[in-house]
Amino acid sequence: MWQADGFSTTRIGVLTPHADVVPESEFNAMRPEGISIHAARVPLGVYKPGGVMDTEIADDPVRAFAEPPLVDDAAEMLASAPLHAIVYAFTSSSYVRGRPDDARLKQRLEARTRGIPVVISSAAAVAALENLNVTRLALISPPWFSAEMDRQGARYFQTCGFDVVSNGPAGLPSDQHAIQPGELFEWVRTHTAKSAQAVFIGGNGFRAVGVVKALEEALGIPVLTANQVSFWQALIQSGSQASITNYGHIFGLRPPAH
Repeated sequence: MWQADGFSTTRIGVLTPHADVVPESEFNAMRPEGISIHAARVPLGVYKPGGVMDTEIADDPVRAFAEPPLVDDAAEMLASAPLHAIVYAFTSSSYVRGRPDDARLKQRLEARTRGIPVVISSAAAVAALENLNVTRLALISPPWFSAEMDRQGARYFQTCGFDVVSNGPAGLPSDQHAIQPGELFEWVRTHTAKSAQAVFIGGNGFRAVGVVKALEEALGIPVLTANQVSFWQALIQSGSQASITNYGHIFGLRPPAH
C-alpha cells in the first residue's frame, strides 16, 4: 500500500568540503536499502563558484580544513541528528598533517559529536589494508594533488608500516567533473606495479567507486578508494549488518567496531 519514503534504520553522516558532491554521491551508490546519508558542508578554500576547483590544490587550505572551529562546529551540528556514525571525508589533510594528527582529529571531533563515532578516511584505509593483510601498496592520487602532496601520501602509508611500491597523481583531467570511469580504469590498470598487493585510490572527491569491481577483476588484487573504505568503516562503527556487493573485496571483511 505505502510507497518507500527513504526513512532508514542506519544513518551515516558525512563532513565534506562545501562544493564537493562526490562523497555523498558515492555513499548513496554503495548504500543498500535501510541506510541513509546525511551531509554537512565545511568551507574549503580551493573552490570557485559553481564547484570549480583549483587545478592543483595547495597545502595551506588543505591543512586549514582540519583545524577548528569550522569542522568542529559542523560535526557538532551534524551530530544533532540521530546518526550512527560520521565520516570525515577528506583524505588530503591526513597526508599533509601526518598520521598522528588523525588520532587527535578523531578525538577532537568526537568530543563534539556526543558519542557518535567519527571515521577518518585515511585511517579507515589503513584499517582496511591491515585487515586485508597487505604490506605492498600501490597509491593513486587525484590529478589535482601536487607531486609533493602525493609524496606526503606515500609517507603517510610508509609511517603506517606499508611498502609503497608505486605512487603518483593520475594522469587525467584536473577537474572533478571531468573524471570518467573508463579513463580512470585504464590509468589504474596500466600504472599499478605488479608487485602491489592492493591499490588505494586516495581523495574523497575523486570519482572512483564505480571502477572497483572491474579493477579487482582485471588486477586480481583488492582495490580500495577513500569513500569505499570510509563507508566500510562507518557501517562497522554503526553496527550495521548490511551486505554490500560489487564495490570491493573489503566489504566481505567485518572486524569488530572499535
